Amino acid sequence: MSDALHARTRDDEREWRDHDSDPGNATQTETAERSDESEAELQCPECGSTDLVTDSERGETVCDDCGLVVDEDSIDRGPEWRAFDSAERDQKSRVGAPTTNLMHDKGLSTNIGWQNKDAYGNSLSSNQRQKMQRLRTWNERFRTRDSKERNLKQALGEIDRMASALGLPENVRETASVIYRRALDEDLLPGRSIEGIATASLHAAARMAQVPRSIDEVARVSRVEEDEFERAYRYVVRELSLEIQPADPEEYVPRFASDLEVPKETERTARELLENAKRENVHSGKSPVGLAAAALYASAQLTNEDLTQADVSKATDISEVTIRNRYQELLEAWDLDSPHGGRSRRAQT
Repeated sequence: MSDALHARTRDDEREWRDHDSDPGNATQTETAERSDESEAELQCPECGSTDLVTDSERGETVCDDCGLVVDEDSIDRGPEWRAFDSAERDQKSRVGAPTTNLMHDKGLSTNIGWQNKDAYGNSLSSNQRQKMQRLRTWNERFRTRDSKERNLKQALGEIDRMASALGLPENVRETASVIYRRALDEDLLPGRSIEGIATASLHAAARMAQVPRSIDEVARVSRVEEDEFERAYRYVVRELSLEIQPADPEEYVPRFASDLEVPKETERTARELLENAKRENVHSGKSPVGLAAAALYASAQLTNEDLTQADVSKATDISEVTIRNRYQELLEAWDLDSPHGGRSRRAQT
């Protein structure tokens, strides 16, 4: 009897040992326990509600239905310091800048400042200055270790320079940097200049962000000729399959109106003229910049603003002949469709 009992005990021990040694069974057990714990955490033990609210200031988790404090004294994983404005927050922060596509290494490498001063603001000695200069030289060599990184560094510098000259926001610069990186990865650079592809990337990014700049404006700040820039732009858009919509004349109106310092009523009337022109299909085949300039001049006449064609031509870089031609077409479409056609006829006379 005792032998049979000992044999059964040994079999039971072997079965439990096999069960524990099976990783699948252990994993299933741990998963079940974890799911039970998560369900218990997500539900209120009093009313069973899952509508729990976390109060980070008090460190409590409260049921929104019955008001029971489910959890308290939670760990605050934020900084141990407090800041009351952005300057103090930047001063106390101990982390680096976020990664950005505006730098060839995405801002992850070390940057040695050019000031020859120590942490206390004291000037360095001559030996220390020479040492720091050697460190800067080697740091630059390590940051651009191959031709691709040197290419990218030069192109991103060009994009930043042109974007600053054109007054484009940072999101456009980021998009232009991503477009240039794609062109570099897909080997679109051989046979073309770095400046040409960089200019094309910036122009495409500005149009994608609906803050376009005219070809003349972009070519004026670029280091390449207008023909080369246009060829590079068409090539980049085609090879990268960029989805760029045709430029809308209304996108140029706010910037031109700000440069001309016209009132809001004149700007609003210019938008109405362009919307009416699109309904009448007058804008087809016309330059959007020329239409925007003509709309501002026409709206100034309709709102009795003292604005000459020479002023509009100077601010928009559109010839007075183009402004006159588009101006007549806009007013003819306005007479056909607008209930205020008499105003436009009086302006023509």
